[in-house]
Amino acid sequence: MMPKKTNKTAIICHDAGGAEILSSYIQQQGIDPLFCIDGPAGKIFERKFGSIEINRIEQIIDQVDCCLCGTSWQSDLEWRALELARSKGIKSIAYLDHWVNYRERFIRNGEEHLPDELWVGDLYAQGIAEDIFPELQVCFVENPIFSNIHNEVLMLKEYVRPSSLGITILFVSDNLAESMKKQYGNERHWGYTDSDTLKYLLQHLDVFKEKVNKIIVRPHPSESIHNFSLDTNTEICLVEIGGEKSLLEEIALSDVVVGSESMAMVIALIAKKRVISCIPPGGKECSLPQIEIEKMKNLVVKNRVVNEIL
Repeated sequence: MMPKKTNKTAIICHDAGGAEILSSYIQQQGIDPLFCIDGPAGKIFERKFGSIEINRIEQIIDQVDCCLCGTSWQSDLEWRALELARSKGIKSIAYLDHWVNYRERFIRNGEEHLPDELWVGDLYAQGIAEDIFPELQVCFVENPIFSNIHNEVLMLKEYVRPSSLGITILFVSDNLAESMKKQYGNERHWGYTDSDTLKYLLQHLDVFKEKVNKIIVRPHPSESIHNFSLDTNTEICLVEIGGEKSLLEEIALSDVVVGSESMAMVIALIAKKRVISCIPPGGKECSLPQIEIEKMKNLVVKNRVVNEIL
């Protein structure tokens, strides 16, 4: 017997990036969904909705007409949900919350499960998705986070600091080592880890014209702060571990945001911050399409040339 139509949506999400978008979308649209949430996404949904009932996808698949999923790197939760939805004839939608590795997000152990429809939140993502998935319907659904970011950062006036204190740098991690090890069996599959990126930053603080007063290291929501045990050196006194405040608060606290190719870097751009990709030489090139993002290795070369002339 076919399940009765319920006009219910299942929200399936594991990673933080997708959770921020999907939870904001639910709030804006006034949706009353069933939740299948795991991993870092749990804290985000709890922060926005309080206590919610968490289900296994197998428990709720026959009660919904649509599955709206994130796209996780570090879990097969959405991948399994897409397979089950397809087998049950339930419509599935995946919201792409980034600009890289689109095809890989739907493959586990060499097996691919695609949604019926892809949602993207900007024109960059739309162009990439249409090129990679010509067989799928790609829909522009405005990212509910982007429209509010700049105004929210401006409202955090208590974090505006006198420029005489020097600049504060926010380093945002991708938890790349764990993702690459899980996906490819090699934490340096892309030629670097977040620790390598942070060390490269610390080695080249002289590219900044102003004195660096502080470096806040913000771990990825899925990783431990112990991933960032620093060598004893002259820069270590500048470094503090962040992550206790919200991402927008730490962006507001900072003058420059540095990472490899994190969504947080794009959020910082929207907040009108200077953003630098600090992937060291030999690492995969930054795949973020935003042309405003500077490259640390280019700044290092430029600084070296200037010093040689002087």
